[in-house]
Parts: sequence; C-alpha cells; structure tokens
Amino acid sequence: MGTQTPSDNDYARGNSFEEKLARQKAIDDWLPITSSRNAKWWYSAFHNVTAMVGAGVLSLPYAMSELGWGPGVVILILSWIITLYTLWQMVEMHEMVPGKRFDRYHELGQYAFGEKLGLYIVVPQQLIVEVGVCIVYMVTGGQSLKKFHDTVCSKNCKEIKQTYFIMIFASVHFVLSHLPNFNSIAGVSLAAAVMSLSYSTIAWGASLAKGVQPDVQYGYKAKTAAGTVFDFFNALGDVAFAYAGHNVVLEIQATIPSTPEKPSKGPMWRGVIIAYIVVALCYFPVALIGYWMFGNAVQDNILISLEKPKWLIAMANMFVVVHVIGSYQIYAMPVFDMMETALVKKLHFRPTRILRFIVRNFYVAFTMFVGITFPFFGGLLGFFGGFAFAPTTYFLPCIMWLAIYKPRKFSLSWWTNWICIVLGVFLMVLSPIGGLRKIILQAKTYQFYS
Repeated sequence: MGTQTPSDNDYARGNSFEEKLARQKAIDDWLPITSSRNAKWWYSAFHNVTAMVGAGVLSLPYAMSELGWGPGVVILILSWIITLYTLWQMVEMHEMVPGKRFDRYHELGQYAFGEKLGLYIVVPQQLIVEVGVCIVYMVTGGQSLKKFHDTVCSKNCKEIKQTYFIMIFASVHFVLSHLPNFNSIAGVSLAAAVMSLSYSTIAWGASLAKGVQPDVQYGYKAKTAAGTVFDFFNALGDVAFAYAGHNVVLEIQATIPSTPEKPSKGPMWRGVIIAYIVVALCYFPVALIGYWMFGNAVQDNILISLEKPKWLIAMANMFVVVHVIGSYQIYAMPVFDMMETALVKKLHFRPTRILRFIVRNFYVAFTMFVGITFPFFGGLLGFFGGFAFAPTTYFLPCIMWLAIYKPRKFSLSWWTNWICIVLGVFLMVLSPIGGLRKIILQAKTYQFYS
C-alpha cells in the first residue's frame, strides 16, 4: 500500500545473481499481489464475502424455479459443503512447501502439474472466470442503476437506455482501478461486504412481506421436456456462479503475513469460516423465500420481481451497485497482476505509473464494451458458471490435492476428492449448454435501443 515505484537503477539489467534478485524483489514490491503482506484475518473475511456474494445471490430464486424444490435444495446445500471443502484445500496448499508461498492460483497449478502444463490448465480458466465476472458485474451494475432510476423516477422522467447506465457504472472503475493492491481496496471491499448482507436481507425480507403471490406455481415453466432440461442445466451454472471465491483466495491469502510459527492459513481460515456463515445467511433465505413467494414467475434478478415499497427496492438496488463495485475490484486485481507481470517480466517494460494507468484503463474499457454488447444477465451467469467456475471451484483444487498429497487409494480423502471431481465435471459439461441456449433466446428478444 505504501510502496514506491522503483528507480531506473533498480531495473538496470546486470549479470550478477544479486542484481537479478534485487530486480526481482523490486518488481514483486510493485506488483499488486505481492506488494503488501500486512493484512489482518478480518480482511480475509470481507474480501471473501465480497468475492462470493454478488450477482449470484440475486439469481438463486430463479435457479430454484428451474431446478424445483427437491433438486434445488439438495444442490444448494451440496454446493455450499463442497466449495467450503475445496476452499479449505486451497488455504492449506498455499504454504505446503516450507519456505515458499503460492501467491497465485497458477503458481499452485504449476507446482501440481509442471511449469508449462500448470499454466496451460489454470491461467485460461482463471482468466475466463475473472474477466467473465467483471463483465457480468458491469451488466449487473448497469441494471441496478437503471432499476434505481426507474423506481424513484417512474412518472416524469425520460427513459434512459441500459447502455448509458453501464457506462456510468464503468466510470467509477476508471478511478478505483488505480488503487495499487488488495490492501488498498480494503475499505471498498468492507463496504461491499456490508452491502451484500444488507440487500440480501432486503431481498428475502421484502419477498416475505409481499407474501405468496396469487396463483403461484412451482412447476417447471418450460413448455417442452427439452426446454425443462436446458433450463435445469442453466440453473446449475447459476448456482456454480454463486460460489466463485476460489479464484482469488490464494491472492487474498498472499496479503496476510506468515511465519513458521504463525502461518497465514490460521487467520485466513478464520476469515473463510466467517465469510461462509455470511454466505449461508445470504444465499439460503433469498433462494428459498424468493422461490416460495413468486414460484416459477420469479425474474432472473429477484429485485426486478419486487416493485414495492419503492423506497426499499430503490435502496436495495443502490446497495447492489456498491457491492458489485467492490466485487469488480476484487476480481480485477489478479487480472491486473497477470497483465502487469507479463509486461514487466516477459516483455521488459519498466513498471511505471503510466504503464499501470494504460493497462488498467484498457481492461475497464474492454469489460464495459463487452457488457454493453452482451447485456444478458441470466444467460451469462449460467454460461460462465458452468464453463469456468465449476473447474476452478469444484474440482481443480481436488485434482491438485490428489496430485500433490497422493492419498492412499480408497481412503476417505481419496473418495471425497473423486466425488467432488465427478460432480464438478458434470456441472462443467452440462450447465454451459443451458447458459448458451439462454443467451441465444435473450439475444433474440432483447431490444438494443429500447
């Protein structure tokens, strides 16, 4: 947080081993993930809440409508348990090698699978997740701003296209994205975590106050068996999207100080437990009460189904905006780290403020453009949730655990990891099919200039 940009002398390319080490340290002190290691355990708690609770929780009642009561409840509970287990594995593996810390997801992948193969396996999936989340949050932020505007100004105001609200939301990130590292966005992340609990409470509280709707139906909405199956697949992706914190957990843990006597996994795990309790308090009431009240008529964003009281719904939408601002920053930081690392270490650019300014503004502009081009919230959740979140969240940690620790065949650890792998693979294969179909259907009906 207080690091200075190194001088030209720090980057003079000498041949001595000491000079190379000094240059490497100067670069690490500049990069966002490794520049600050003084975080407290509660940083882990609200960073993980901010990373997980977000656009996903608002779609859970809709996912329940596509899954049905029985399968929906089972999948919600199973996902909570499995992802907590795989998150514990990630925390444990951060410092499994004495004297070394795996500060980034791909570094752990390289240790498990080899230098090149580890990069090929982890980096594409992690980038799809993190860039995908930022795109979805661009859409979510724009939608929530539009909902706020339409709620407080429903009579005499001119209709404004969602495109402009996405641009307004993006303008905040053109400023915040220049905060250098995770610790520097701690205040933003804390505010986002508080907002997530607040709007989740409003979502299920307002639904409960609204009561069970007349002629509510809990059957599948699709008219055909094929449509029901595709919707079911899409809902699996929605649930997977709701559990996405694994993609930034090692990067968050990298900010916590560690010694042989007091390794970082202690405070990190304490923060994760608090975060998962908050996740349960947000996810289960919103999913179950929202579906109970609206049935299969619920929208893919529960706040859109709620119209009254207007002041409360307007406030909830602003809470969502504040939260996804923080979530965007949490997921963008590892991407900034990858881009800046490649430019400085591989292409030998000097690590300057100008380089950081150009790289981060380009990234925000890119995610804004894609969000404007594909503003299909529901389909994006299902597609990204299955295609990339399932591997990095549900089964890739298990594969790395088996590759590194090699538990005895048919032991409890062996069985547990293989069950998670099989379930995760099914999720990865099936849910993108439903998500892609939904994107196509929404694209056909979406009015770009309405």
